Amino acid sequence: MTKPDDSTLNPDDLRAVEERARKLLDRADAWGTLPTPIEDILASAQIQVAPTSLFDPAHILAYVRSKGGDIAHRIKSAISKVFGLYDAGERVIHIDDTVVESKQNFLKLHETGHHEIPTHRKLFRWFQECEKTLAPEIADQFEREANNFARFALFQGGTYARCAADCALEIKTPMKLAKKFGASIYASAREFARTHHRACVVYVLEPIQYVQGNGAQAVVRRIEASPAFLRQFGRPTDTLITPDHLFGPVLPIGRKMTRPVTLSVTDLDGTDHECVAEAFDTKHNVIILLYPVHALTTTTIILPTGFKQRCTD
Repeated sequence: MTKPDDSTLNPDDLRAVEERARKLLDRADAWGTLPTPIEDILASAQIQVAPTSLFDPAHILAYVRSKGGDIAHRIKSAISKVFGLYDAGERVIHIDDTVVESKQNFLKLHETGHHEIPTHRKLFRWFQECEKTLAPEIADQFEREANNFARFALFQGGTYARCAADCALEIKTPMKLAKKFGASIYASAREFARTHHRACVVYVLEPIQYVQGNGAQAVVRRIEASPAFLRQFGRPTDTLITPDHLFGPVLPIGRKMTRPVTLSVTDLDGTDHECVAEAFDTKHNVIILLYPVHALTTTTIILPTGFKQRCTD
């Protein structure tokens, strides 16, 4: 099942969150340093990562016992659904250290967002101390804000987009930029599509499954499209990729990567466009990048960025 939107905010809320992240990057003197210096950012926020993961079974039991009552029940119920937790009273974040480091980086910044956004910090502390639960609509808003805080900090505002604009429009670019920024390929691919100046779209699929009688198929986890793609083609609504789907030939079955495949996609005006699609299997997800051929000929002027490290190294 396609995951619900986890990042859309109204313009005012987004500006406020990004301003908080910008100020933290300023304090950490993190601009232009690649990979993004996570530890410097955490130090500037005066927040620590718990030395012993809350997600370790023995530590979970000890932590739950220390809380007692209804809050202990909620912690045990939630622990299997999340990878990070923010303890407002102790100024400590707990990260599941069994996930890959690149994902931990995003999680650390997400939890730091809860700490840096004043409303989050105050309400989290109050609710934790009073053993109450945030209303679902408030919790959802807070998660969206923390996700955008983490995005802005990890990809250093528009730094990632400027790097991507100076690179080839191909699936290898978000893969390379993921390593350069210290991000997961999943997060990098999403950022690549949502901020690119050219028309392109990224599909994030769940791992390929084999269904008897139907063959290989993959559930669509998320779809991220660039503003230019949305204006021309609209927002895709696919939920499942099967062999007879447009992307059927693109699925990387039995291999890590699919070579570029030419496809025809119809825009909002009913005009067909020659497009290219390519895919990469991260083991956790399948990433598909699609872009119209004409996007490859778009001319763009890239302004000097003054980074400490060049994006094209």
